[in-house]
Amino acid sequence: MSWGAVYWQYFEQLDKITRAETPLTITKQLFKETATKSGLQLQPLSNGAKLKVGDMLKVRIEIRVDRDMEYVHLKDMRAAGFEPTNVLSRYRWQDGLGYYESTKDAATNFFMHWLPKGTYVFEYPLRVSHKGNFSNGITTMQSMYAPEFTSHSEGIRVKVE
Repeated sequence: MSWGAVYWQYFEQLDKITRAETPLTITKQLFKETATKSGLQLQPLSNGAKLKVGDMLKVRIEIRVDRDMEYVHLKDMRAAGFEPTNVLSRYRWQDGLGYYESTKDAATNFFMHWLPKGTYVFEYPLRVSHKGNFSNGITTMQSMYAPEFTSHSEGIRVKVE
């Protein structure tokens, strides 16, 4: 008897990665916050959108889960020219879902003990801190005890003038 496995790995620029087509779907969007007379408004950024230093952004991650899952890790990469405004790690409760949010140098992590079937939205603010052409990376989600249940979002490119 013998067993075998095949593992395929390659490298690609993060902003050229397309969304994984699995039952577990992740959609990542960036919004620019703009002050108007009627209050703050969110304007969606397209791929290659131009920003200025000091602009406030909102990251919105929408996940759709087709089954109940346990011990899930959601990792959202962040461009080098962006700084999070909420830097303290904390446990949060939102819309019936409890999770731990941990902000690190290059990414924001969300850890969920229990993730019921459904659709969930995670949001957090960022501030543009440097000029340049940046890849904002991808968002990945994986079950920690069943790594075959994984998915990722598409990459986003942003320009700061």
